[in-house]
This record gives sequence, C-alpha cells and structure tokens, in this order.
Amino acid sequence: MNMNTTKRITVERMVVISSQPFERVVAKLEASVGHPDMQAFARAVAASKSYAELERVVHETTGPSGLMEVARFDIGEVLRKESGGQSPKILRLVLGNPLIVKQMVARIPDAASYAPVTILIDQRADGVHLSYDTMASVLEAYGSADALNVARDLDRKMMALLTAAAA
Repeated sequence: MNMNTTKRITVERMVVISSQPFERVVAKLEASVGHPDMQAFARAVAASKSYAELERVVHETTGPSGLMEVARFDIGEVLRKESGGQSPKILRLVLGNPLIVKQMVARIPDAASYAPVTILIDQRADGVHLSYDTMASVLEAYGSADALNVARDLDRKMMALLTAAAA
C-alpha cells in the first residue's frame, strides 16, 4: 500500500554575529570539535562489539564540545571561483555526535533527517554570522517530550559553541 503524508515543520534559526575575522571564528569552532577520518571512524563503529565499545569510539573522536565534524562544504570557494576571488566567505559545517542522534532517532525516526546538524558561517557587511536551525524547533511537530528534551540539550550545546566561537 502506498501512502503519502505531509508534515509542516517550522524551523527556528538562531544567529550569533561576531566582529572577529572569519578565519578566527572558524579556528575557534575547529578547536572545539573532533575531526575524525570519517572512513576510519565508520570502520571503528562497525568493528565495535558492544555499545560500551561504540561509546568509547565516539568519545575518542569528539572534541571538547562533545561534537565532531562530519562534513564540510566551502560554498564560498565555489562562489570565489566564479567571481575571481571577490565573493564573501561562506562555510557550512555538519556537526554531530552519534550518541546524541541515537537518543532522538530512537523516539522519532525522522530526526535522522535533521541530525547531524548544520552550522552556517558566513561573512557579511555587519560581521561573521553563525547560524543554526534548532533541533527542538524541527522535532516539535512530532510530539515526543523525550526527544524534545534531548534536542533542547543539543540546542544549548550548539548555541554555547557558537557563542564561544563568536567571542
């Protein structure tokens, strides 16, 4: 049986604006998160023989923030190729922690569509914008109080990370 459903989701975007140079803001973020070789990480996760071993693998790859960089997209680099180097800097970082994602996905499978999360860092006339779409706003429509508690904790962690990087 085929069945189509639609769910409307309202997203809350949090933005922190920094007067620091773009490179400094990025460096602060980079210092706070782990940077695993994702292929080696995937092999280590697959080789884990227990949940405790999996937790150890994750904890070894996360930075001081408890998060790791999963992917990086330098959108600004693409724009600079077209403009001859005159475009502003724009970087999208995908950050996460599989143990946090698991807590939300166990209650709301659709949470896997939104986590790990994205941070957008872009240079504008008024400073460097660090933007984050809150996980709680995305998951609110699903009605799980337990998942929302995890999402709110993640949102607090993300906003602390952005605020520290902007300082």
